[in-house]
Amino acid sequence: MRLFGKRAREEARPALSRAGSIAEAGQWPRSYEAQVREGYAANPVAQRAVKLVAEAVAGAPLAGDAAMIALVGAGSGGVAVLEAAAAQLLLHGNAFIQVLRDGEGGAAALYPLRPERVAVEVDAAGWPAAYRYRVGDRASRLAADGPRPDVVHVRSFNPLDDHYGMGCLAAASPGIAIHNAAARWNKALLDNAARPSGALVYEPGDGGALAPDQFDRLKAEMDAGFAGAANAGRPMLLEGGLRWQALSLSPTDMDFVALKAAAARDIALAFGVPPMLLGLPGDSTHANYREANRAVWRMTVLPLAGALLGGIARGLAGWFPDGELRVDLDRVPALAEDRQKLWASVKGADFLSADEKRALLGLDPQAGELP
Repeated sequence: MRLFGKRAREEARPALSRAGSIAEAGQWPRSYEAQVREGYAANPVAQRAVKLVAEAVAGAPLAGDAAMIALVGAGSGGVAVLEAAAAQLLLHGNAFIQVLRDGEGGAAALYPLRPERVAVEVDAAGWPAAYRYRVGDRASRLAADGPRPDVVHVRSFNPLDDHYGMGCLAAASPGIAIHNAAARWNKALLDNAARPSGALVYEPGDGGALAPDQFDRLKAEMDAGFAGAANAGRPMLLEGGLRWQALSLSPTDMDFVALKAAAARDIALAFGVPPMLLGLPGDSTHANYREANRAVWRMTVLPLAGALLGGIARGLAGWFPDGELRVDLDRVPALAEDRQKLWASVKGADFLSADEKRALLGLDPQAGELP
C-alpha cells in the first residue's frame, strides 16, 4: 500500500456501479450498490436483521450532553441519523457523518453520507487529510483533520485496510446467494404447476416418434394451458399415443429446503442477530425469546451503539469539549432484569460503603442509603 503522496484511496472501497445484480448468473456482485440491491433490498432475512439492529441503536435511550443528544436524535432527510449510520456501519463497515454548520460556525445538524460515494485522501504520512464525496460528475472535498472536521468517520475493524472498515455484507454474501437462489427455485416451481408434476410419454403403436411440428404444438399447448399457479391441478386431455407419467421430488431434491433454512441462519449470524428473533426455524442456543432479545442487545446493539456514539463524540469534541454520548443502560427495557440483579447484589454487599455502592452503579458518590 502506497502511503506517500496525497491521493484518494478509491481502489480500497467498493466501486460505485449503477448496474443491477448479476447473482442470477451464479456470481456475487462486486460493486457495493449491486450487493446492497441483491443482499439487502432482495433478501428479507438480511433486511430484517439490519433493520432490527439499526432501529434498536436509534431507539436506545441516551445519556450525556443534552445538545449532542439533540443533534444525534434529530432526523436527516426523513431518516434518523443513528439509524442510517448504524445500517451503513453494518453493511459497508463505514459511517461517514457530515457536520453541517450554522452561520456562526457551530454544529447545526448531522447528515449521514452514502459510504460508497466517499473516498479517503491521505497526506504524505498516510493519515486521512480529507474526504472526497462524489455524486455523479460533482465532487466535494471535506476536511478530515483539525479541531472541527467536516466529516466524522466511524469504521469497523478491517485487518486488510488502514482507512476503511469491513462490513458484514461480504461475510453474509454466501448465505444470501444461497437463500435468494432457493427463493427463485420455489418461484420456478410455482410457475410450473407448483411442482414437477410429471412427463408426457409418447407410446405409438408403430414405434415412431413425434414430428417436429407436433412436438412444438404440444409444448405450446402445455405452456398455455397447464403451466403456472392459476392452472395448478387442471385436468389434462391427452390424444392417442400419449400417456401421463407422474413424477415427484426425491429426498435429495428436497434438500434445498433445509439448505435455505441453514443459509438464513448464516445470514442472521453474520449480522449478529439470534435466528429466533427473525422467526427462523431450527435449533437455537437461547431458552426463550427474552433471552435472545437480551443477547442481541449485549452482543450486537450495545457494542455497535458504543462505537458509533463514541466516534461521534470524538468528532464533535471541537464544539463540545466535555461532551459525552452513551447508552443509558438503566433505561433499556431488555436489560431491566440484569439491572435488578445488579442492584440487589450491590445492595446486599454489607462490606461496601454507601458511596462505594453508588460508584459501582454509576451514580454520583453522594452519602446515603440505596433506595
